[in-house]
Amino acid sequence: MPIAKGRLQPLVRPTSLGAKLVVILTFVGLAGALGITLLLAIVITPSFAKLEDKVIADNVDRTRAALSDYGAKVEGAVRDYGDWNDSYDYMAAPGAKFERDSFSKLAMANLGVQGMAYVTPEGRIVIARWLDAATGTENPALRAAFLRSIALTDLAHVVGRGSSARYYAKLGSTVAAIGVAKIRKSDGSGTARGHVLMARILTPHQLSALLQVNARIAPPIGRSDAAARGASTLAIAVPILGADRRAVASARFSVPRDVSLLGRRMLLLAIAGSTLLLLIVLIVLRRMIASQVLQPLHRVERHMQRVRALGTLGPLDEDGRRDEIGSLGRSFNAMLLQLNDLRGQVEVQSFALGRSESAVAVMHNVRNALNPISTILSQGVAQGPPVDRTMLDRALGELAKDDVPAARRVKLTAFVAAAIEAEVATRAATRAELQVGREAMAHVLEIIGQQQAHAHERPPLEDCDVAEIVARNATIARYSDKASIAFSFPAHPCRALASRVILSQVIGNLFGNAAEAIAATGTGSGTISVTIESDANGHVIIAIRDDGEGFSSDIGKTLFQRGFSTRAHKSGGLGLHWCANSMTAMDGALRLESEGEGKGAVAILTLKAVEPVVLADAA
Repeated sequence: MPIAKGRLQPLVRPTSLGAKLVVILTFVGLAGALGITLLLAIVITPSFAKLEDKVIADNVDRTRAALSDYGAKVEGAVRDYGDWNDSYDYMAAPGAKFERDSFSKLAMANLGVQGMAYVTPEGRIVIARWLDAATGTENPALRAAFLRSIALTDLAHVVGRGSSARYYAKLGSTVAAIGVAKIRKSDGSGTARGHVLMARILTPHQLSALLQVNARIAPPIGRSDAAARGASTLAIAVPILGADRRAVASARFSVPRDVSLLGRRMLLLAIAGSTLLLLIVLIVLRRMIASQVLQPLHRVERHMQRVRALGTLGPLDEDGRRDEIGSLGRSFNAMLLQLNDLRGQVEVQSFALGRSESAVAVMHNVRNALNPISTILSQGVAQGPPVDRTMLDRALGELAKDDVPAARRVKLTAFVAAAIEAEVATRAATRAELQVGREAMAHVLEIIGQQQAHAHERPPLEDCDVAEIVARNATIARYSDKASIAFSFPAHPCRALASRVILSQVIGNLFGNAAEAIAATGTGSGTISVTIESDANGHVIIAIRDDGEGFSSDIGKTLFQRGFSTRAHKSGGLGLHWCANSMTAMDGALRLESEGEGKGAVAILTLKAVEPVVLADAA
């Protein structure tokens, strides 16, 4: 896409107020939908979670009740054999007839048990039989497992003070409900002559029939029940307890998560409904904002663009609205009228204001340049004569006499010679200081003269020796009356493009600020070092470092603001502000850096280097 000359086309169009409002409303809608979702999730999910917990508890209770009822049937059958005179007599004198009648296939089938055993109080098994549930034949393997289970079980402890009890036992890979009863007379009297046991196998099919769900018998999981929540089902495991109240197996089955699925559907329905409602509200709000707010604002914006293009401060046509938009239009027209009046006043005052600021800047630089002169004059006025005039006159009077001893005459002559040498040295030092003061005064006059000649013009740039300007200002700045300053700067020439007078004022200002920073530390002395380097981009970089009080990073951002000063006793703050503007006017730059308070500072000036002159080859 071609770009028109003198006009930079924006790559990204600024976001309009309408777009911002749409984004804001979108975020509000999303936040509202998220908030409603969280609220519904907080309200609905725990309620259905409690209902699901109740479903789990009901299934666990139902399973435990079914296992208990299954074992109770076996216990009821074994209790009848326990409280029976024939059983009581059999334990006293075992006989084949009792065994043939009571342990027959028909009798065990009628009882619905697969295993039976009579055990003495000492744990000796009198008789035990196990019939296969499917074929009705003897099953030696299960009979052996049944006998091992009896041998490992404390029957007296299981029955306790009651007459019978029930528990579950693991017989190989089979789980059986076992009922045990004390063998007594039919009326329940008599000393128990042992225990009778009956066993009924619990198969997965029987367990499924009891629970009315597809169940299975699995290895034990512990004494407490457990439930695992799947995506659509609940996996429930209930322990099957043995004689020692430890789990010998577990009944496991799965039920659908109807309650959770119902809660999830309700939550999704509520979220969808609230989101749709929010969407409708947002669309209505967007249309209302566009018609009631954005269109009137666009009308004001078009009028402002017309004012900017034509420069005429004509009023906006009022639409008669009595709301905030109408008040904005009326206030805008009043502002245009005031701006029109102020435009004339500003045009009258702008010239005087420019002259005033220029004069303030000039006086600030003149004051800085006069400070060394004031210091030199103060030192000269305060300095006393090197030799007491009265003593010198007395010495000359004695020398005029002829009767003065030779030794005395030699001492007087040496004293007079030393006084004359001190006087000569003092005059030479005074002459040198006056020379510095004369140069400073010439600098002041040069500042005033150039400011008068170029009050509001861009300064012409010339080839300047930066090192010479630094050396001259260092010679003047060392007469600071605030602290003893030690200067170090390069002696070799370094050329740059600048206004010699303005650059000298800038460097003098920076030296004065550095001296004040050193004095603020309270040490009474400090150092100012200057380095001058050239970089690969054709610039001369002047770094003025001091070991003064430095400044913090937050103050560093405001140092170049007009009127800002770090000194509580100073006002105006034109020094750094003027220096930065002057460096910019000379196509240069100025920045200040410091590592923090008490760590000194460095002022970095950047100027264009003088391009080397290339001599053409002789023809």
